[in-house]
Amino acid sequence: MLNGAVLVTGGAGYIGSHAVLALLDAGHRVVVVDNLVTGFAWAVDPRAILVEANIEDDAKVRAAIRDHDVRAIMHFAGSVVVPESVSDPLKYYRNNTVASRALLESAVACGVPHFIFSSTAATYGTPEKIPVSEGDPTVPINPYGMSKLMTEAMLRDVAAAHPINYAALRYFNVAGADPRGRSGQSTAGATHLIKVAVEAATGRRSSVAVFGTDFDTPDGTGVRDYIHVSDLAAAHVAALDLLVAEPTRSHILNAGYGRGFSVQQVLDAVDRVTNMKIERVIEGRRPGDPAALIADNRAILAALDWTPKLDDLDTIVTDALAWERALQQRG
Repeated sequence: MLNGAVLVTGGAGYIGSHAVLALLDAGHRVVVVDNLVTGFAWAVDPRAILVEANIEDDAKVRAAIRDHDVRAIMHFAGSVVVPESVSDPLKYYRNNTVASRALLESAVACGVPHFIFSSTAATYGTPEKIPVSEGDPTVPINPYGMSKLMTEAMLRDVAAAHPINYAALRYFNVAGADPRGRSGQSTAGATHLIKVAVEAATGRRSSVAVFGTDFDTPDGTGVRDYIHVSDLAAAHVAALDLLVAEPTRSHILNAGYGRGFSVQQVLDAVDRVTNMKIERVIEGRRPGDPAALIADNRAILAALDWTPKLDDLDTIVTDALAWERALQQRG
């Protein structure tokens, strides 16, 4: 167990709030730093301490680290919409890369020895082969992926120069919600397919757009590796345990299940779970979307004391749907 607290940036957001739950459930002390621009204070479990601040605010971040004896940072804060990164790249280099640099500087200044980074499969760009493994070329095709890859490079260089180790988890497509209904995807205007689909299933949207039916995939629609957000959160806790146990080693690991589903297959699953038919509207491809992204997840399974427990598409959809219904009841 870590001797100290964990600081979670973006802990009021979708993935961050689930990591907070997983850390607290495992017995860790947690401090959340979030500017609440896209996150929600109510999404932070009351067992955690919430500090409202930007991660570039050195004074507030360093005070939080020192006041609460922070010994590890989990970094989720940032911007995550791929098409927006194409139209507004500087926003992504500011929010993802420049802000991460400031956070890393605070970590080094305060002597924080462990750092876990929310990276992305978008670092691979259009993979040369499927499934994609950690040693494959990283050639991002959008600013979002590049902004994350640049942060990975900073982590590597900082770990070489200072007594800090890190784990960068390259997420594939994160979906679902806490099975106990404590958190879920709550962001207005979210672009994640399963979130959009359950919004349509509950009447919040009239249809679901299918972006591209001419990809080189079995049914022509994009194929993605969907990972349940609670399994992903558990992987972060396991990664922290590994960094503590092996303080001189760092890791870059794919976070996925090693199998993919097409857009049409996902929508079929939502139809199946809801026993209704969602209207599908065919549109052109979005800029920056590869045909398929599936993880080779052998490295994460070997490195971490982690076994996925929710790796079933219908389970992911069911949990996302339950959260969406609860969210709409909140108003």
